[in-house]
Amino acid sequence: MPAEEPQLPLESFLQVRQALARFIEEDVGRGDITSDSIIGEGVDAEAEVVCKTEGATISGLEEAAAIFDMCGCSCHLLARDGSLTRKKKTRVMLVSGKARAILKAERTALNMLMRMSGIATETRALADLARPVRVAATRKTAPGLRLFDKKAVLAGGGLAHRMRLDDMVLIKDNHLVVAGPPGECIKLAKDRVGSAIKVECEARNQEEAIAAVKAGADVVMLDNFTPAQAARAIREITKLGLRKRALIEVSGGVTKKNIRQYARARPDYISMGYITHSPRAVDYSLEILAAATRKEKEKEKKKG
Repeated sequence: MPAEEPQLPLESFLQVRQALARFIEEDVGRGDITSDSIIGEGVDAEAEVVCKTEGATISGLEEAAAIFDMCGCSCHLLARDGSLTRKKKTRVMLVSGKARAILKAERTALNMLMRMSGIATETRALADLARPVRVAATRKTAPGLRLFDKKAVLAGGGLAHRMRLDDMVLIKDNHLVVAGPPGECIKLAKDRVGSAIKVECEARNQEEAIAAVKAGADVVMLDNFTPAQAARAIREITKLGLRKRALIEVSGGVTKKNIRQYARARPDYISMGYITHSPRAVDYSLEILAAATRKEKEKEKKKG
């Protein structure tokens, strides 16, 4: 239940590193034949990572730094996840190491920054529009990227909501078609999972929403309601003295243009799938600042 959720599962450091290692392997394959063929093995380099989008919410710095680290580079962060860029070219990270290693890690690191910052930026914009109602993500994430997508939502001030099917019971329209009306489904779920697991139920109309609250759902999702329908349903639930018995979620059909209207109905939170399934990437680049071989560095030291 988003008001009480731990936000993200306590994934181990090793699991995250394994996922990032797979991303590197996907990009590198058997090796970077371009860099290996034209750049000497002993060439050291320094680089900076720059965010070229003004007003972006930064996310993915830890992941990008881990990718560079796994490729043998050192990083110094100049910003933090969740912070905003104030100009079009904002330096967010310094990288040093072998030139080959920096270039090997470059694309994967930038891809993570671009996607995660895109999600965080969109979440921040929606959260600002919906305030004080919270904005939540859904499970509409790219396979293999859910942890990172949800982490980006948090950086943008949103709620992660359900990470996996085993987090909580969420009775949706297809469940209702197969298993019966909301009241019966909620009772079955509560009897079988116990009180420790939260139960949410989707409602397709006002009558189902009221029935779900009365049946003891912890969360009731108003699915594909118009702003006016959502407002009426919440008013009726309040009028019946049931408002404090369940959290109300609004989902489906919400856009940047109408989110303020939904927020005026005062649900507890608004969930949106497009935050994670259709993020607009934030523009980042890596720029090499200096490169030199060991011999060249030794000559410079002797001159000094």
